[in-house]
Amino acid sequence: MSESNTFDLLIIGAGPGGYVAAIRAAQLGLKTALVEKDQNLGGTCLNVGCIPSKALLHSSEVFYNLQKHGAEHGIQAKGLSVDLSTLMKKKAGVVNQLRQGVLHLVKKHGVQVFNGHGRLAGDGKVEIASGKSSITVAPKHILLATGSNVIELPFLPFDGKQIISSDDAIALDKVPKSLIVVGGGAIGLELGSVWSRLGTKVTVVESLPKIASTFDDDVSRQAQLIFKKQGLDFSLSTKITGSKKLKTKVVLAAETKKGSVNLEAEKVLVAVGRTPFTDGLGLETVGIELDERSRIPVNEQFQTVAKGVYAIGDVIPGPMLAHKAEEEAVACVETIAGQSGHVNYAVIPNVIYTDPELASVGIGEITAKEQGKEIKIGKFNFAANGRALAADAITGFSKVIACIKTDRILGVQIVGRNASELIGEAVAHMEYGGSAEDLARTVHAHPTLSETLKEAALAVDGNAIHSA
Repeated sequence: MSESNTFDLLIIGAGPGGYVAAIRAAQLGLKTALVEKDQNLGGTCLNVGCIPSKALLHSSEVFYNLQKHGAEHGIQAKGLSVDLSTLMKKKAGVVNQLRQGVLHLVKKHGVQVFNGHGRLAGDGKVEIASGKSSITVAPKHILLATGSNVIELPFLPFDGKQIISSDDAIALDKVPKSLIVVGGGAIGLELGSVWSRLGTKVTVVESLPKIASTFDDDVSRQAQLIFKKQGLDFSLSTKITGSKKLKTKVVLAAETKKGSVNLEAEKVLVAVGRTPFTDGLGLETVGIELDERSRIPVNEQFQTVAKGVYAIGDVIPGPMLAHKAEEEAVACVETIAGQSGHVNYAVIPNVIYTDPELASVGIGEITAKEQGKEIKIGKFNFAANGRALAADAITGFSKVIACIKTDRILGVQIVGRNASELIGEAVAHMEYGGSAEDLARTVHAHPTLSETLKEAALAVDGNAIHSA
């Protein structure tokens, strides 16, 4: 074992939080090292999460829309079929290009990359093990950005073949005949949509009484109706209690409001969330204790209880979102460099990338009422929007929640085409404390889907132009 030169900052984990932190630190003149245990940089998001799933969503949308709606446009697309290996090759190409891009950026900024497992070793040191060799580094500051793992249920252990995780679900070598998705959140709905479009009979099982539980009831209800028309089935208020693997299928035991039932499918995708990855980090060597949800406690400057040790992203409290980790990365590193880093947690957008997409920012109607806030709401349907009609995107609506007294926008929720892009405008207005009137008086190009937001803001005070 040997000891390397001292760095100003050493980051463990090269996902969206870690590699962004490394680049920003280098920009600020800090001598920076980045430690990653996997072969590629980019973490879960780039390699097995956000990016590959979006590539699959796009490819499956192309196939589905040609198959289901091509004739409406005079496009005769008979005998369409899917070459799954080519589709997966396309996905892999996207991922690989971005991997190379991240590696190029990190190296361009002079960041030292260590391929190995980083572990706190006490006294401000980090041990980096790679195979049978290891080195010890003594940086001035240490940043933990190790992300999260999929949650495995004890009665549904992953085998990678019949009972699968999201990592497995983005890399199947054939289209399954049937698939049960356990979990009606973002990951379950997205991957369920992918395989449903490609021909799989998909059933989404959710223990709660609605899908997309972080959204308001009207948004979740609208989304479920649309997804059902697309071919997805739903079993809500259903709790899985056990499983039995047979040769060609998996049988799940479940409890519903009507009693016990058995559900069966060729494969089962468990998508019930993620848990912070802190195994083997050596937290005990510096006195860091996890909270009740296995997260690392930090203060407003992302400092842990250990001097010189910081943490960001999925390992600390807050939503497990790549863009949240990126913002924390920049804020944390700027603070270390003596600047004033800050993250506005009130305006972090949340998106489910189905078709239509679901997107939100701020608080919803339910939360506002729970907090005792007096609110006014404006909604506008995509069906009354010219661009939506021309683009076969008439399902869904935009919804603006504002304070009755101040007119300040408290939250926005959208279910509709390109909601992930539209929500950015709401984030921008809320960042400076904008009002519903500010949004309503912002000039929007015509015809665009963004006009649904303008009209929803007008509707807050009953002034929508294009709604009866």
